[in-house]
Amino acid sequence: MLWCLILFNFITFQGDLTPSPDKTLWYDIFYKEKTIGSLKATKTHKDANTTYRTSSTIEFRLIKEFAVNYNYSVDFEAKLLKKAVVNIRINDKSHAKTLTQWHENEYHIEKNGKTEAPLESTINYATILLYFVEPSNVTDCYSEQDGSFNTIIPLGNHGYKKINANGKGNEYYYKQGVLEKAVIDGGLISFEMQLRE
Repeated sequence: MLWCLILFNFITFQGDLTPSPDKTLWYDIFYKEKTIGSLKATKTHKDANTTYRTSSTIEFRLIKEFAVNYNYSVDFEAKLLKKAVVNIRINDKSHAKTLTQWHENEYHIEKNGKTEAPLESTINYATILLYFVEPSNVTDCYSEQDGSFNTIIPLGNHGYKKINANGKGNEYYYKQGVLEKAVIDGGLISFEMQLRE
């Protein structure tokens, strides 16, 4: 009889016991129709905490060889950004390091070892979410790399343009709420990312 009750409870409350699934997405990165790298984006849950991570390597040649490594680790608690760490390396040398951390009622931001002015508004949408959550009702997002807010403009047909503080824009295209393709202005080069099937 006890086993019947346990089985009944398990079947009845199964939806309430399972958190939303963890997810891993892989993207190929193209420049002039040639694959120059890949990106791995992961989302993991534990209780009310969600951690997003991306790791990518891009290798290309412009007069000389370049190897660019992007690493993001972003923590949300109950949909509020708690901590973001960005580390970008070019040819094994640090290019950008940014730390954003929620402390009491504001964000403390450190860019390349220098403390920025605190940010008092809360952050519910950051650029790393662009891989996992279509920004259908989002007008701005926090750039973990720059420590600033970017503008998001809908292009129609599940497409969006994100414009950074310098006026450069990236385009994002979605299928069933997940990023399928992006056109990125990477500074040195512009490239495309495509979700692997």
